Amino acid sequence: MAIEDTPEEWTVTATATPFTGNKTSVRTDDVVMPDGSTARRDYQVHPGSVAVLALDDDGRVLVLRQYRHPVRHKLWEIPAGLLDVPGQNPLHAAQRELYEEAHVQAGDWRVLTDVYTTPGGCDEAVRVFLARELAEAEGERFAVSEEETDMELARVPLDELVRGVLAGELHNNCLVVGVLSLVAAQQVPGLESLRPAGAPWPARPFDA
Repeated sequence: MAIEDTPEEWTVTATATPFTGNKTSVRTDDVVMPDGSTARRDYQVHPGSVAVLALDDDGRVLVLRQYRHPVRHKLWEIPAGLLDVPGQNPLHAAQRELYEEAHVQAGDWRVLTDVYTTPGGCDEAVRVFLARELAEAEGERFAVSEEETDMELARVPLDELVRGVLAGELHNNCLVVGVLSLVAAQQVPGLESLRPAGAPWPARPFDA
């Protein structure tokens, strides 16, 4: 048996959207179970996201520290953002986030990994990119607002981030997944075998 996730959709007999927010909503579906019974499932409908693990020539990862109100923490994260426009090319969105949050551009982009963040209660899909050959972006810095006005930036050695993840000191989903995926990819078969930046993403189809 192949160890691979496969698409499947069970029958929905009724659906409703009891809440619609600025970027996300909550949906309630009545889903037919394998035994023929029906169970109600509530979940957040999310447009999807991209994240960027930006690795410089000294083996340091670009991270930022930002307040996240739902968990009442300031978290160290990697640059990330929503796919605001349906069909948006995720690479273009990732390049935008790296520029806006860190004023950095990258010459080499690859797909590091794709994940569903919380598939039991949300349909958010995230594509995590690896960005290398970093340089300061041209032009003026992007004007930040709200939580981003308090954001801190740093470049941290990869080994230190791995230590922090395993010690329970770093908790951001994209940072944890990105850092550990990078360590694994550096071993076998190596970074050059990572998928190209424009690789298909069935979870969030996009325009080339």
